[in-house]
Formats: sequence, C-alpha cells, structure tokens
Amino acid sequence: MSESPKFAVIGGGSWATAIAKMLCVNLPEIAWYMRSQSAIDHLKTEKHNPNYLSSVEFDIKKLKLTSDINEAVAYADYLIFAIPSAFLSRELEKLTVDLQGKVIFSAIKGIVPETFLIVGEHFHQKFNIPYDNIGVITGPCHAEEVALERLSYLTIACADAKKAKVVAHHLSCHFIKTKISDDIIGTEYAAMLKNIYAIAAGIAHGLGYGDNFQSVIMSNAIREMKKFIRKVHKMKRNINNSAYLGDLLVTGYSVFSRNRMFGNMIGKGYTVQAAMHEMSMVAEGYYAVKSAYKLNQEYQAKTPIIDAVYEVLYEGKEAKKVFKKLTEKLD
Repeated sequence: MSESPKFAVIGGGSWATAIAKMLCVNLPEIAWYMRSQSAIDHLKTEKHNPNYLSSVEFDIKKLKLTSDINEAVAYADYLIFAIPSAFLSRELEKLTVDLQGKVIFSAIKGIVPETFLIVGEHFHQKFNIPYDNIGVITGPCHAEEVALERLSYLTIACADAKKAKVVAHHLSCHFIKTKISDDIIGTEYAAMLKNIYAIAAGIAHGLGYGDNFQSVIMSNAIREMKKFIRKVHKMKRNINNSAYLGDLLVTGYSVFSRNRMFGNMIGKGYTVQAAMHEMSMVAEGYYAVKSAYKLNQEYQAKTPIIDAVYEVLYEGKEAKKVFKKLTEKLD
C-alpha cells in the first residue's frame, strides 16, 4: 500500500457528506460514490450535495465523483462506508471489483438485516476481509455539527492500530479531534444500540414524560448497553468513554437526532410508516431494534428498554401502556 493511501467514501447521505468534508481538508483528492447521478450532477455545478448538508461547499477538483461503486472501490486503498445498514447488501451486490487488500471502515450505525451481523462482522464473514483490515468510525458526532464546523470528537476503532491512526490522521482537522480504540466489536454495537435508546427517549418525550424521566432512561440505557455488549464481546472497556456513553447522550438528547425525532413522532401517535414518510430520512434505530431483539434471544441479556421499543414498533402495542410498564422496571 502506498505511503499516501487513497480514500473513497461510499454513500450519499449526511454522514457520507460530513466524512467527505473532513477528508477534503487533508487530501488532494477522494473518490465519492453516490447512487444518484442527479445528485452528482448537482454537486459538479453547484458544489454542494442537494439533499444533505447543503451548506457544505466542496472544491470539486478534490472530488472524483461516480455513480459506479466499482469505480470508487477500484480507486481507493481505504473505503469508508456510510450507507444505511438496511441498504448495504443491495449496494454490495453491485460489486464486481475484489475487496481483498482493501481497508474497510464503517460509519454505519446498524445491523445488516439480511445477516443479523454488525457491518464489520458482515464484511468478515461474507467477503473474508480480515479483522485487521476492518474498522469503525463512531461519535459522539452529528453530521450537522460537522457541517457547521463545531468542535466534534470521533473514535476510530480497528484491531490494527496503525490503520486506525491513518484514518484518524486524515479525518482530523481544526474542528475534528480523534482518538483510536481496539474495541471494534464493542464500539460498533454501541453505535447501533444508542439509536434504539434514542428512539426510547423520543417516545418518552412524545408521550409527555419530562427531563427527569429522560435522565432515568439514559442512565438505565448505558447500563443496559454494557450488559448487552459484554454478552456479545467480553473484553476490558470503559463504558463511560465517549464512544459509548458520549455517543448515547448526544443521540438521545440532540435536536439533530433523527432517531429521537422518529421516537418522538411515535410517542405522539404517528404510525411507523407515517413517521418515516414525514421524516424522509432513515432512522437506523428502527431496523436495529428488530435485529437487537432477535440477537438477544440468544444472548439473554436483561434489556427492558430494547424490549419496550420492539413491542411498540413491531408488535403494535400502545406506547403509553408499554412505557407505563417500563417505568416500573427502571431505577
């Protein structure tokens, strides 16, 4: 691999746009795969993504834009995937270029529904990518604040610390601070689980519960997350670090959190379909809760918050009654 690795961003949404913005600070050129040719054409003429973070203006000379995923994969040494987990398999089916030798980092906060695997495990099991070539990019960080260049922190996790440092270096800039971790499994599960807890916080808000109860939800959520992740991948980790607790808090409380927004609409009486239609964005937590619930049939961690959200979203139970019961299980 060359001393100055080439990067490609795979995805056209807000996180992909934010990551492209970070990389363009430090690199003379990046490849960027977007499924929408019209979005690419708009970017080329207007210098911004028409659908996400439109305030971010790009130097088009730094972007190798393509609607062919194979072109982006062939170009790069490091691939950063930022596609909603529900659509990842569909995009990967388009691949004809071999992924062997590529370093793959996931900025996806969810489980691949076809395999019930987190993204790193999916690439490892389905594409035989060694774990040393797989990494995760987690928060606490909202793409909208990256666009505004507000100081944000990222955790870059990889079993190979050198590769984590390469990605951390190329994402760091005056508004982005990075740290590295070797807990690739734990950080990725945390990134998935925090979206579920943000939906729970949103439902509670929509039902009329106040800040006092929100704090109880978050306090119980971090302990529930710890139990779940320990069952899945036992290793020494500090669950109070920013990659776990910090990411949970920003997703549960922020006005930029689409999962909290989705939950808030459910709490106010929207159906799942109506909430998704009005948001016109993907709430990763909706898909994650089904996957986490099914996975926990095997792991048997005590997860009353995940169970409650699952009952509301997938069993059609009344949110008011489910959360009344949940209040009796929290402390």
